Amino acid sequence: MRSADDEKRLVAVVQGRVQGVGFRYFVLDKARDLHLTGIVRNLRNGDVEVIAEGSQGALEALLAALKVGPRAARVDNVHAVWLPATGEYKTFSIAPTR
Repeated sequence: MRSADDEKRLVAVVQGRVQGVGFRYFVLDKARDLHLTGIVRNLRNGDVEVIAEGSQGALEALLAALKVGPRAARVDNVHAVWLPATGEYKTFSIAPTR
C-alpha cells in the first residue's frame, strides 16, 4: 500500500491535432487503466489539458502515452509540470472545455 507521500500530480498540456480525434477518450481509458485520478479537457485554443494524480510510475506511463496519442491525433508538443498530489479528484473523468 502506498502512502500519500508517494502520490504525485502531473499537469500536462498537449498541443497538435488533439481535438476532434478521440484524444480525451484515449486519455480517459489510459488513466483509468493506470488507476489514476484527475481530469482531461479541451481548451478553447485547441490544446488538451490533463491533470492526473497517482504513483510516479503510472503518471510517467500516462505521459508517454500523451506524447503518442490515438491514431488520428498528431501530437506536436507536451508541456508537463510535476507537482505534489492534492487528493482533489476521486475518479478520472472528462471535464467541460475551459
